[in-house]
Amino acid sequence: MKEIPKHILLRASLGDAEAFETIYQLASGFVYSIALRITNNPEDAQDVTQDVFIKIYKNLKNFKFFSSFKTWVYRITVNTALNTCREISRQISQRADHDSLASHQGEGDPMTEIAAERADHERLIMDLLAVLNPDQRACIVLREIEGLNYREISEVLNININTVRSRLKRAREALLAYRKSEVMKDELPKDTAVAVSRLP
Repeated sequence: MKEIPKHILLRASLGDAEAFETIYQLASGFVYSIALRITNNPEDAQDVTQDVFIKIYKNLKNFKFFSSFKTWVYRITVNTALNTCREISRQISQRADHDSLASHQGEGDPMTEIAAERADHERLIMDLLAVLNPDQRACIVLREIEGLNYREISEVLNININTVRSRLKRAREALLAYRKSEVMKDELPKDTAVAVSRLP
């Protein structure tokens, strides 16, 4: 997310619609990206994005600049996305459908191949994130995708650093186990792979 000048934030906090529109334009893509990684569902991510900006609009007047605006937006986005996951009470495993990107390009078009590669990469990420519970997913997204350090993750999620470490450790163990199981299924004969998947 691009840095938003303090005077824009102050104007928006006083009800300046044009200033708030500037904030939305600069931050909405960032918010949606985080929400999508955590909810693992494009429609839910859109809903989260709308909810986040309603919260920003209502609470911006209370923002005191003790932390960075980006950290504040991280916190609102992650908490809103996690609440969405809990409210629907299910592990979200749907993947983003990017196939339509390729369908609008002609055969042999280099852009088609680039779009297809990006879609495959995005599917892989979404499949991996779907293995995790929402709390683990939030930590992994903030650490491995957004590049936040443990202290920053602790601030965003309002949890202590040891909890961050614990969730990341469990998340990585779950991802490693998932990848190993997928490799085993690919290497074993079909009937054996099915049998392995049914083991307790």
